[in-house]
Amino acid sequence: MRRYFIAMCLLFALPVSAATQVLVTTNLGEFTIQLDEENAPISSANFLRYVNDGSYVDTIFHRVIPGFMAQGGGFDQELKRRPSYESIKNESGNGLENMRATVAMARTQDPDSATRQFYINYENNSFLNAQGSRPGYAVFGKVVNGFPIIEKMSSIPTTTIRSMGMKDVPQQPIVIKAINIINK
Repeated sequence: MRRYFIAMCLLFALPVSAATQVLVTTNLGEFTIQLDEENAPISSANFLRYVNDGSYVDTIFHRVIPGFMAQGGGFDQELKRRPSYESIKNESGNGLENMRATVAMARTQDPDSATRQFYINYENNSFLNAQGSRPGYAVFGKVVNGFPIIEKMSSIPTTTIRSMGMKDVPQQPIVIKAINIINK
């Protein structure tokens, strides 16, 4: 028993490289995303590019569907699309799955069309994972702190803005006020 205790003490004393975490401050509160740069290096680097250039600030969560997901990062409060860098290669075959609290890249029907928009899963959404030759939606992180803020987003009533072809738009804007790397 004593050897086990000593081994455990030594184990926990070893330096561990911490995964990159990003603190997202919204008008509803804060949450922390931990990136999985090992399994999703392209998507993680892409996300960090927008974090570092400050262009996620003042964007909104423009699509919130309770029991499914909250999507944001691409539009300002007037629903004007924010400029994007080039699209990235889809990493949905990386072994990470669309589970509750995971963060993934939003995209169009083109698997390699993800740019700046991301979403957070409210539930396990396995139908969004890669299946056989069918690409899925690339998970690159997980909300590790503040998930109640994400859940709070789903309590805000939504509307459809037909003139823009947008559904599930929160009637009260959910705004990203700040977004910063808190460890690297």
